[in-house]
Amino acid sequence: MTPYEDLREFIDQVDKLGALRRFEGADPLYEVGGITEVAAGSPECPALLFDGLKGFPRGVRIFTNATVSAQRAALALGVDPHLPPIDALKEWRTRRANLVMHKPVTVEDGPLLENSETKAIDVGRFPAPVWHKDDGGPYIGSGSIVVMRDPESGWVNASIYRVQVHDRSRVTVQFDHQGRHGAIIAKRYWDAGKPCPVAVVNGPDPAIFIAGFEYLPEGASEYDFAGAIRGRPLEVLNAPVTGLPVPARAETVLEGHLVAETLPEGPFGEFTGYYAADKRPAPVMNVAAMHWRSDPILLGSPPMKPPRFHFGLPLRAASMWSQLEAAGVTDVVGAWQHVAQLMTVIALRQRYAGHSKRAALIAAAQSYMGRIVVTVDEDVDPSDLADVMWAIATRCEPSEQVDIVKSAWSSGLDPRITPEARARGETSHSKLIIDACKPFGWRERYPRTSALTAEEARAIREQWFRS
Repeated sequence: MTPYEDLREFIDQVDKLGALRRFEGADPLYEVGGITEVAAGSPECPALLFDGLKGFPRGVRIFTNATVSAQRAALALGVDPHLPPIDALKEWRTRRANLVMHKPVTVEDGPLLENSETKAIDVGRFPAPVWHKDDGGPYIGSGSIVVMRDPESGWVNASIYRVQVHDRSRVTVQFDHQGRHGAIIAKRYWDAGKPCPVAVVNGPDPAIFIAGFEYLPEGASEYDFAGAIRGRPLEVLNAPVTGLPVPARAETVLEGHLVAETLPEGPFGEFTGYYAADKRPAPVMNVAAMHWRSDPILLGSPPMKPPRFHFGLPLRAASMWSQLEAAGVTDVVGAWQHVAQLMTVIALRQRYAGHSKRAALIAAAQSYMGRIVVTVDEDVDPSDLADVMWAIATRCEPSEQVDIVKSAWSSGLDPRITPEARARGETSHSKLIIDACKPFGWRERYPRTSALTAEEARAIREQWFRS
């Protein structure tokens, strides 16, 4: 069960961990984004709470780097934040397999409705940072949830899409491609000649944020999944204008309608650390109502240059671990992803010749955009990049233990795809597989390590380093 009810309580918990840093007087134009990126790359990697923002009254705040560290990601999931990262991921993987969904509970009122405006709409009341120096404009939605209801089934989709502010009452929602659930729902309204009701939730609690980027099938509820993470139902209220269910304890909500009209959107820095496209058309949301808590907090989660990533525990690696087991690959003891999920590491206890290669090939097939897959022995911590590089440098003979798989799964976000291939719609690349395990045929004769085992190191940390 998570130890928070909303974003404010989560911030309090982060503060108690000593992982919160406060800033005064930063400018949403570039400064907030720059400070966020520098902090995310520092050894401490603190969460940041900005107040006294330039151009805004005190109390209007921005919270960033919420779940960038493994510790805070664990806290958001309701996992012990003091666990080592690989153990926290193992714990989540176990919980994920046995989650009990909780449907949201509808309430009549909530803190969200402390303030409302339906006449003098001005989205500029709330900070919308320009996160990167070449971004196409201010983005209020980098960690926001976009809520829509399917007109045919009534299914409510609540996913993360980026939201750019264009003027006082118009924002755009970028779906990236027409296969996204939000794009499919919006098109169904437009095909019927109707605008699409939409609500943008700024400042959701971390459980809703996690549910928003989880890959759920059509018809599955992010609110149910958030309730499963929380261990109890999420409270929602029916938004006054659209009737869409929105979290009752959210910080701010914009209500309105998404229309087929478009505006040029972007560019926006991507999680690869590059820009993937120039301006692109995105549908316009005409904002009809704004609701907000007193002293509202914007949850900002901008993409940043790797290894910084919006979530400090690689949930996709946990899924990959389960997929390996489902495929019959035994004795996997750990999985992790580095460089913003672009490098995958699988740790296993070798049982037969070709065991590590089998695991690597399956992992490569599931590694979205990632070019590098590494396998290591069970004595190597896959979450510790220094440990992984030690294994590569001392156990991998490149002439024997490196393979390249061509024409593999990538994405239009991949900066290495040539302009000519991109123009043809070709988004494949190659993947490097590095076997950094001891050679199976003579592993028993491999030189003994002088290092502590993981269990020995853990015992020493528990006895001598726990404060």
